[in-house]
Amino acid sequence: MSTVEMEVFSDFQLVVLTVLMLIGGEVFISIFKLQFSKSMISKNHIVYGRSSLDSNSEDKIDVNQIELGLVRINDHTAFRNKLTNKTDVFDTPEEEESKYITKSINYLSHTIVAYFFLAHALCSILIVFYMDSIPSAKQILENKGIKVTTFSVFTAVSSFTNCGFIPTNENMMVFKKFSGLLLIIIPQCLVGNTLFPPCLLIFIYVLKSCTKRPEFGYILSHRSQLGYSHLMCNKKACYLATTVLGFTLIQFVIFVSMEWNNSGAMEGLSSYEKLVATLFQVTNTRHTGELVFDLSTISPAVLVVFIIMMYLSPYTSFLLDGENKGPDGEDKITCTTRKTTWVEYLRFSEPTYLTIFIVLICISERHNLKDDPLNFNVLNIIIEVISAYGNVGYSMGYSCGRRIKSEGECKDAYYGFAGRWSNTGKWVLIIVMLFGKLKCFHKGGGKAWKLL
Repeated sequence: MSTVEMEVFSDFQLVVLTVLMLIGGEVFISIFKLQFSKSMISKNHIVYGRSSLDSNSEDKIDVNQIELGLVRINDHTAFRNKLTNKTDVFDTPEEEESKYITKSINYLSHTIVAYFFLAHALCSILIVFYMDSIPSAKQILENKGIKVTTFSVFTAVSSFTNCGFIPTNENMMVFKKFSGLLLIIIPQCLVGNTLFPPCLLIFIYVLKSCTKRPEFGYILSHRSQLGYSHLMCNKKACYLATTVLGFTLIQFVIFVSMEWNNSGAMEGLSSYEKLVATLFQVTNTRHTGELVFDLSTISPAVLVVFIIMMYLSPYTSFLLDGENKGPDGEDKITCTTRKTTWVEYLRFSEPTYLTIFIVLICISERHNLKDDPLNFNVLNIIIEVISAYGNVGYSMGYSCGRRIKSEGECKDAYYGFAGRWSNTGKWVLIIVMLFGKLKCFHKGGGKAWKLL
């Protein structure tokens, strides 16, 4: 959701933005979360080890007894010792498990880093190859003064990290006829976002099959103990993949049925180009935010579908009844029970907070809503707010032709509609973006409110 033209940035500034997008992405940050979990496990292991050393000597095993074969080491423990290259047979089962979890987290971290760089490198190379193979596509970048390498890396990183930034002012609209380029970027939008857990599982299974390392088997069989929320069970990952494909198909059908003959959006495209461009657009709704069509030319019915899809979190999935329940009927996701405070009872639900934000923005932009109603209308503001909340980046842009009062100079803008808002409206939208980034900390609100 940019508020300035992207082409004003120099090559060096684009590189800086690329680095910021890279380190600010969910996958990159999750690696540090995983390392933090490892450090906590190691810390607990040290504390436990010290307490074990202070325990009574009668609980310790005599070395002579082991040498004489009077004490038999458990086969499972010996297997673990072999895997972790340990020689200390005096470790308690808890210490032993902690060490093995720590080593498995290291393997998982290296796997994620390899997945991370492999996805970026592969997409960047394919885009460079495509640009070199299609002179007309490369000519567009040359006319705008954008280097092919910079564009390729920037686009690959932006698509993977779901930023939605493209170095061109028109986003991907200038490339909507280049179906091959769109087909290269579509998988990149998925592997770093909604399909990251299933793709990561497939990557781990491939590594396990190729390397035969037992650590990968341990990772797959002890996922909950590693503290990595993106590492889902096979069944949940399948449900997630099915849901993602289902939502994409629903959007695709609705978009094609409503916009196939839309002269404003589909003008100049062949049937094949229309299908690919539509697939690209509906894929980006959750939640990459790159645009191949001008949203202001799309029918309101499709925009409402986009709003719903942007609101849904990336890992929204359809689960069969009882999949989230344990053997006693309790929710598996809730690991602990705690007393609910009065503050939590007063918390609103997420739709309520979003409604409040929309009302505040409508108040701050009330003069524009009155003087420029075709650009500043409630639907456009809702799209901007929900897009900011879902960290999608969709924007309606601004059209000078839709102004009722043609006063002063005006320039059409495909980039952020929020750039035309007042400072108060922009500050509220910034709060909405932060609210969406931190949605995992305030979910579950509004439970005390009952509509009778």
